[in-house]
Amino acid sequence: MSGSVDIRLNRHTKTYNENDIVQGTVIISVPSSFKHNGITLTVDGSVQLHLSGKSVGVFEAFYNSTKPVTLINQTLELAKPGQISTVRTEIPFQIQLKGKPNKPLYETYHGVFVNIQYFLRVDVKRTFLSKDMTKQIEFNVEYSPSHELAAEKAVAKPAAFEITSESIRIAQNKVDVPKFKISGHLGSLCCTITNPLSGEIVIEESELPIKSLEIQLLRIETCGCAEGFSRDSTEIQNIQIGDGDVAHKVEIPIRMLFPRTFTCPTLLTTNFKIEFEISIVLVFEDDRMISEISPCVICAIHAPSDRKCIQTCMDYCINDSESGIPIDLCNNACTTMCYSARGTLGSDEFNWEDDE
Repeated sequence: MSGSVDIRLNRHTKTYNENDIVQGTVIISVPSSFKHNGITLTVDGSVQLHLSGKSVGVFEAFYNSTKPVTLINQTLELAKPGQISTVRTEIPFQIQLKGKPNKPLYETYHGVFVNIQYFLRVDVKRTFLSKDMTKQIEFNVEYSPSHELAAEKAVAKPAAFEITSESIRIAQNKVDVPKFKISGHLGSLCCTITNPLSGEIVIEESELPIKSLEIQLLRIETCGCAEGFSRDSTEIQNIQIGDGDVAHKVEIPIRMLFPRTFTCPTLLTTNFKIEFEISIVLVFEDDRMISEISPCVICAIHAPSDRKCIQTCMDYCINDSESGIPIDLCNNACTTMCYSARGTLGSDEFNWEDDE
């Protein structure tokens, strides 16, 4: 007998905060009735750690740390053993995202050596000699403003830089470097994940024609334990901001959005770390390449995924004296003010409207 099972979530974004209620429907479609031994729904979230090829020789030293770290594992019984008698059966469900004691739910992150993922799986257990029906979907977890790991707010740390042939020779021990000088600044090296990285760069002089000017976002993933650690740097994205021999002494704008699936707030734990770096890359016409790397801290400030601002909230945002809340609370994002106003002034003063 052929059939299918599907999971439909009520929230189309499939994005939740810790302690949220996940609601949805399990849909079972079959050509005829059949017996089953129970229907269950499982929520599973874990951190998957992988070693790079260069660390294979010391696998035993990392064995304990490279086991998956379970963040949440809950099972809900949707139906007791019985019979599915209709062609299409819909079973509504709701389950709370509550992690293990002293184990917060980290934000969803897809990396190379570290992956943080959350899944919903429904299992329709069939009778003897019949194949079970299974369906699994992935959903996303983000920090709420009240989450313990979202406590650190993005404080602007503007960074001016100047890269010259001499500084590259000294810092990177490179001898054959053509004479050049570039300068510029980045708006901040402590960034909000929902806001773009911005800045400017200027080619002051260059002995050789320039082929390309690029900015890279790098991930630094560390897996380790008391016996040692594995630390690997890989590229997330590369944006070309100058093509060919760009004009000298002209400000070139920098603007980079953080790809949400492949980045997360900087995370430092006992067994693993997720950090980020920004690299300015200059490629000369003869394909020689130089780069300057700066560490970048990413913080979390999010809009409510199930609410939306209305004009009343916006009025408070622009009127510091009436709200009694410092206007700098919403410098990084208007959504910060939404949460501050709701928590400080009380939700009764706002006509909050549900998206759903």
